[in-house]
Amino acid sequence: MAKFYDSINKRVKEFIEQQKMFFVATAPKEGRINLSPKGMDTFKILDEKKVAWLSVTGSGNETSAHLLENGRITIMFCAFNGAPNIVRIYGSAIEVLPEDEEWGQYISLFPELPGTRQIFLVNVETVQTSCGMSLPYYEYQGERNQLNEWAKNKGEEGINTYWEERNQVSIDGLKTKLNKD
Repeated sequence: MAKFYDSINKRVKEFIEQQKMFFVATAPKEGRINLSPKGMDTFKILDEKKVAWLSVTGSGNETSAHLLENGRITIMFCAFNGAPNIVRIYGSAIEVLPEDEEWGQYISLFPELPGTRQIFLVNVETVQTSCGMSLPYYEYQGERNQLNEWAKNKGEEGINTYWEERNQVSIDGLKTKLNKD
C-alpha cells in the first residue's frame, strides 16, 4: 500500500542514496508529458524538504521549459534489486544556471561533468512510497560514458552551439531559460 509523507525521512533517504537511476517527470499545462531516466551521480538530498538534480546537456530541455511555465515536478526511484520499493517525490522546482548567484552554492555538491547545463532545486511537497513488487530485478553493470565523451569532444563552444540549436525551446514550443532573447 502507498504511504505519504511530508518530507524525506531517514529510511527514504537511505533508499534514494543507494539507487543508480531515477526518473524525472514534468508537463506543460498543454502538450506532451516529459519523463526522462537519469543516471550518474547527479541527485543530492539537501535536507528533508529540498533536493537538487544536476542536469547535463541532452537532446532536449523539456524540464526547463515546463518548470518555467508551472514549476511542477515528480522524481521517481525504483528498487531493481533488494527489497521491492518505489519512491516518488512530488514538488515544485526552480532552475539555477551557471550565471546565477546561487550556482556556486550548489555545483560543488556534484562531480565535474562535461556538458553540465543547469541544476534544478526541488522543494519537496510530498513523498510517496509504494511496494514495487511487480518490478523486475536488474543488475547494475556500470555507468555509460557516451554522453560524457560526446560532450568532451564537442568542447565548450560546441556545447554552446548545441544549446542554441537544440535546447532553446521544448518540443511543444515553450522557451527555456537557456534562451538568450
